Order: sequence, then C-alpha cells, then structure tokens
Amino acid sequence: MKWSVVIVLAMALLFSSCGEYNRIVKCTDYEYKYEVAKAYYMSGKYSKAATLLEELITIMKGTDKAEESLFMLGMTYFSQEDYTTSSHYFTTYYNTYPRGTYAELSRFNAGRALFLDSPEPRLDQSGTYAAIQELQLFMEYYPLSDKKDDAQEMIFQLQDKLVWKDYYAAKLYYDLGNYMGNNYLSCVVTAQNALKDYPYTALREDLSILILRARYQMAVQSVYEKQQERYRETVDEYYAFTNEFPDSKYKKEADEIFENSRKNIKE
Repeated sequence: MKWSVVIVLAMALLFSSCGEYNRIVKCTDYEYKYEVAKAYYMSGKYSKAATLLEELITIMKGTDKAEESLFMLGMTYFSQEDYTTSSHYFTTYYNTYPRGTYAELSRFNAGRALFLDSPEPRLDQSGTYAAIQELQLFMEYYPLSDKKDDAQEMIFQLQDKLVWKDYYAAKLYYDLGNYMGNNYLSCVVTAQNALKDYPYTALREDLSILILRARYQMAVQSVYEKQQERYRETVDEYYAFTNEFPDSKYKKEADEIFENSRKNIKE
C-alpha cells in the first residue's frame, strides 16, 4: 500500500469513533501507526498523537522515523503547554541525534519551553536559571542561527525576572528593618549584588535608592559609636546616586536623606 494512501486513510480516522482510535493504539502495523500519528499531529489532535508517538520512539528506534517521532513528540507536548515534558523530549532528541535533522530546532525549543515555564519573580527561580542555561547553550552551538536574536531576547527577559527577584528580596529586607538582625545591611548587599550581576537592568535606579534608604536607616538606628561613620557612608551614597540619576524620580527623597545625614555629621 502506498504511503500517500495510508495518509489519506489516517486523516479519515481523525473523525472516527473512540473505539476506532483504541484499535489503532493496539495495532501492530507500526508503519501505519506512524502515519496515523503524523496525521493526528498535523490536525492538532496532540494528545492522541502523543500516545502513539510514545510507543513509536522505542519500537522504531534506529530509524529515521524514530527520529522524527521523537521531535514530533516534543512538539505535541509543547502544543499542549506541557513545557516541562516538552523540554525533556527536545533535550532527549538533541542528545540522541546531535547531528539530526531537527537538532538545532530541538535545542532552541528546549530553551523556549523552559522560558515559557519560568515562574513569576516572587517564586523560586531554579527554572529560570535552567532556561537561561539552555538558551545560552543553543547560542553557543548555533552562533549563526536565525533564531539567535530570539534566544537572546528570551535570556534578557529571564534575567529581568532574576533582577525582580533580587529587588523583592532587598525590599523585604528593608521593610524588616532591625527585626531579628540588621536587615538593612542585607538589603544593601542584596541590591549591590543585583547591580553587579545585571548592570544594565531597568531597575537600577530602584535598587540604588533602596541602598541609599538602607544606609540612612542604619545610621539613624546605629549605636552612637557607629553613627558618624554611617552618616558619612550615606552622604557618599547620595553623591553616587545623584551623579548617576541627576533627574531621578526619587530626587526629593534623596535630597532629604542627604540634608538629614549632613546635619548629623560633626565636623
């Protein structure tokens, strides 16, 4: 039977009964099952396609059909928005077929799936780091890829999440103040590390004002012996802040911190 005829029959099966689908699942004509799986995939019936492809990637191992089946399997889960499983199969593909037809696309899609699965900034960011690593590896393997710019843009967006995570952490330390320790210092360190790791972040001004606020509060709430030093550190921080952000949205607040700090410094 010519495979074109098989494809036509497979397309017809898309509109058949559930019982007919169960018959296909049990079918041992794997060439036919492969064509049916492709038909399901092409028509957007991804769950049914995945069930058949899960079996075919093992049964047809060592053939070009197994390779294509593995890639399609990754795509079926991607299309169902099961990005974790999708990334797993794309990773399996490029590790199994490093020079395969879909190797470049699988590396890209593995990173893209993790990017789409990345949690919002307030949550644990392990998935975000994994997505960045996957996309960076894609760019290293395929530096001339036409998808390089897309990968880089996703990395930038993922890094923004990490900066927001650090910002929320620094803000929380500031809000905790001296509760069970010097949380102002933790605020300064966290914000400084974020600025060091992501120097071009859009949150640079917001992180910098947190540092200035925290240094001022450390001075205000210090024991007498440390106040002079910490007020001077606050003034130094003010100069650094205003030099970088002369028209800052926080200028009025920064100026007030400066004036209060300067008044408390004994010459």
